[in-house]
Amino acid sequence: MRTIQVNEVTRNIKEMCIEANHFLSGDMEKAMKNAVQCEKSPLGRQILEQLQENLRIAGNDMIPICQDTGMAVIFMEIGQDVHFTGGSLEDAINEGVRQGYTEGYLRKSVVADPLLRENTKDNTPAVVHYEIVPGDQVKITVAPKGFGSENMSRVFMLKPADGMEGVKEAILTAVRDAGPNACPPMVVGVGIGGTFEKCALLAKKALTRPVDQHSDIAYVAEMEKELLEKINGTGIGPGGLGGSVTALAVNINVYPTHIAGLPVAVNMCCHVNRHSVRTL
Repeated sequence: MRTIQVNEVTRNIKEMCIEANHFLSGDMEKAMKNAVQCEKSPLGRQILEQLQENLRIAGNDMIPICQDTGMAVIFMEIGQDVHFTGGSLEDAINEGVRQGYTEGYLRKSVVADPLLRENTKDNTPAVVHYEIVPGDQVKITVAPKGFGSENMSRVFMLKPADGMEGVKEAILTAVRDAGPNACPPMVVGVGIGGTFEKCALLAKKALTRPVDQHSDIAYVAEMEKELLEKINGTGIGPGGLGGSVTALAVNINVYPTHIAGLPVAVNMCCHVNRHSVRTL
């Protein structure tokens, strides 16, 4: 049994909130640079070059990549041989978010009630997903999620008879309906299977997979490649102003499901696909 003080969790999450909002991960940075070379539209290239300049300024001057610094989504993969001491784990996680957004001068975007709309003033609470795994380590993924793209996300409760073609059409429909509102070039996270809520979680987690890595499942990897090509063929382009680079990646996660259902979730993310990962 390994013991971890919860204040270690707080410290790391604080740093990760600041890091994720100022610097893109290596895979996203590479994808953005490649997009400039691949874009066929002069206006599209100009927009992508402006986004590159924005990233450079954000890193050099330590200001957020985007003014929407997101709601903190945190994945906790906890080894079953870990014991946390020193207080409540969830309180420690939220304290890390509170410190990160306050000390990092990040915009506070969370309201305490979805209808009464009073700002919590420290960007808490976070949305926390826990998974118990073998071992004695803790993997933390902090993924601040802006709501311009989040609002364009969809869940489709398809019938099994809709099959693979129905799934593909649902994903393309979500992208076409999103248009410029998801701040393209986007990353498209997809969850297929499970239940209503499970497919949405699969889609959210798919956004944290490096954009240069395809699924380990052969047919899913082929779907990812095919859909990326079709999405980039829509002509939506950077900023929604036309071009050949509408998406940087399509990441699909699948899970077993019920004989009577075919749930599909599409979680849109803009070019600021933020995630910071650490293992304790």
